[in-house]
Amino acid sequence: MTDPKTVSAEPVLVEFDNGIAFVTLNRPEKRNAMNPALNIRMMDVLDELEADERCGVLVIRGAGQSWSAGMDLKEYFRENDGKGRAAVLKSRRQSGGWWNRLMYFEKPTIAMVNGWCFGGAFTPLVACDLAIAADEATFGLSEINWGILPGGNVTRAVAEVMGHRDALYYIMTGETFGGQKAREMGLVNESVPLADLETRVRSLCATLLEKNPTVLKAAKDTFKRVRHMPWEQADDYIYAKLEQMLLLDKSNGRAEGLKQFLDDKTYRPGLGAYKR
Repeated sequence: MTDPKTVSAEPVLVEFDNGIAFVTLNRPEKRNAMNPALNIRMMDVLDELEADERCGVLVIRGAGQSWSAGMDLKEYFRENDGKGRAAVLKSRRQSGGWWNRLMYFEKPTIAMVNGWCFGGAFTPLVACDLAIAADEATFGLSEINWGILPGGNVTRAVAEVMGHRDALYYIMTGETFGGQKAREMGLVNESVPLADLETRVRSLCATLLEKNPTVLKAAKDTFKRVRHMPWEQADDYIYAKLEQMLLLDKSNGRAEGLKQFLDDKTYRPGLGAYKR
């Protein structure tokens, strides 16, 4: 595979390897800060990969020593000064579009946080289904230090996955924290030494690629939709989603899974996975 540190004019690089689509945010000289060119390209990349059979799992990583330093303040704020409200609204829509699309992407998504992750980068981080960080990664909500608050739905993203006290502490102090602290607070699933990061992510991808993709999509979407619903509404939604899933699953995975469990005795919960 190509080294993700490779310098290229493209703001986003895409590589395929055994069912994994590695999507690299590629502005290492700017710590992969998200500018208009990167955000526009990411929207196209997600559209392309959703229909690409080479992509079974999508992994987002950063070129160089950062995942993403957040929004490019120069291009999104300073260069919009004096251009009026229309320019500001346009930049908001553009910057939020791809992570909102990522939230309900058709295939499993993993944030592979190899380095700096600041501010606006928290929204695509939380939008990914899963996140694995390097112990050496540095996270921060530093907006308070220059007189603004975490905008672009960063505050909402943090509230989604972090505890009340932890979220307020880092929003209010602007202090940084590492991968292990991010794991303790629920911002990422796991934190491992940087040298082991890609190996762990590949192992997780292999697990996900064994699952029925239709069921996996339904399961992750259902969780994200129902967690804030009233119980009765959630129950109705889950059964509707189950019926939709059974209709869409042309491999008839439910029947095969039950056969393996009840008839063939080849699957035991906790001892082995259902095989596609």
